Amino acid sequence: MALDTFAHDEGDDAPDRVVCHVDMDCFYASCERLRRPDLAGEPVVVGMGYEPGESIGAVATASYEARAFGVDSAMPISEALELLPRREAADPDDPDAPDPGETGRYLSVDLDFYEEVADEVKSVLRDCADTRREVSIDEAYLDVTDRTSWAVAGGGGDDDGGGDGTDSDPADPPPSGAAGPADVRTLAEGYARYVKDRIEREAGVPASVGVAPNMSAAKVASDADKPDGLVVVPPGSVAEFLAPLPTADVHGVGPVTERTLAEMGIETAGDLAAADRDRLADALGERGPELSRRAAGDDDREVTPTGLPKSLSRESALPTTADEATKRETVSALAADVARRARERGCLYRTIGIKAVEPPFDVNTRARSLPGPVDDPDLVEEVALDLLGEFDETRVRKLGVRVSKLDFAETDQATLGGFEAGENDREDGERRSGRTDRGGDGGKLTDWVGGPPARGDGEAESESGADRREPDEGQASLGDWG
Repeated sequence: MALDTFAHDEGDDAPDRVVCHVDMDCFYASCERLRRPDLAGEPVVVGMGYEPGESIGAVATASYEARAFGVDSAMPISEALELLPRREAADPDDPDAPDPGETGRYLSVDLDFYEEVADEVKSVLRDCADTRREVSIDEAYLDVTDRTSWAVAGGGGDDDGGGDGTDSDPADPPPSGAAGPADVRTLAEGYARYVKDRIEREAGVPASVGVAPNMSAAKVASDADKPDGLVVVPPGSVAEFLAPLPTADVHGVGPVTERTLAEMGIETAGDLAAADRDRLADALGERGPELSRRAAGDDDREVTPTGLPKSLSRESALPTTADEATKRETVSALAADVARRARERGCLYRTIGIKAVEPPFDVNTRARSLPGPVDDPDLVEEVALDLLGEFDETRVRKLGVRVSKLDFAETDQATLGGFEAGENDREDGERRSGRTDRGGDGGKLTDWVGGPPARGDGEAESESGADRREPDEGQASLGDWG
């Protein structure tokens, strides 16, 4: 089949723009299953402010199995327990005890560990897209226009979009939930599948990915086939894809706006796209016409970072090894790359740290603060190697180097003569299974910046928060629990 492109209908974004929305599936529960495989297929509830055996706290994440019993995010643990008792309450010898098949596993939230897994995901996203907008710990937009296209993938080539030089079997993998012709595969779909597969392979957790010519359509697409879904909406198909969906599915429509639209007789995205925009402006202000445009497939927002990064890092997975030379060589290379990236971005740094991951997922971090901001690649390597010395005899499966407390302002560097003063300001994380207790600067999620999106981005609809939709996937975001 010769390469071709999809037609462009008025209302869709430019045909050569490819946006992916990556949304991790029940992320906290997926992280728990990563280190506890026995939880696979079990109803899992992760509670914020919850301790084992107690009924205080709120649901941060409910797995799909738990959601089938009615458990959802932000629900009080006491209410969740009424719908889904603890597994410990099941007693086959007690006729009044709940059926084991109708009980679930309740776990306390472990944000440090979830951030480490998110960092694994982030490493993949950083490698797969130069332009990214990280919305939260479990959600990001990628503009991959420079990596792929909407061209139709022909036979006999590298169809998978991953750039690995392999040929794809037309029957494997199966087609995505595409809004275009079922027998047509685009290079964009192949690349999105490549990103999705890398996340699961390298981070060990599932993600759903939506692909479209604009941000709002990509977000709707990522929600359309959860969990572990891949939905592609090519140019020319966006309005048709959105039209039958309820207005609540339009990006930026929350409960209050949904009710207002329903009172106006507007029930679907198609209704919203066709509605009189002056009437919408009277009812909803300037947001009304904007939501109508999105419902019609028209969204010209660019994928832009949410702000300056708080840290820069680079990691490398290794065959599990205790070889000192291999570890030092790896850290030296990572240190050089991180220092280069900092210089390219024109930033100084005040803290240098490393990460060492012992198999299977025991994460250790060490960091050292400097007396002031510097730009010194040699110093990054020197400090990173010194911190690595604590792990000389340790078997590791991954190593990382990070600089943090970044300073993008034009400021004088600290002199190296004062560095020894920072030797005593060492920040060591305590090792323990699956997580790290990190003091000071040693444990922030690298490069996940911004937190909740700024108002005006369609994520939060009113100053009071009354029209803010509950987080998707039965998971409360870090911002909600901050």
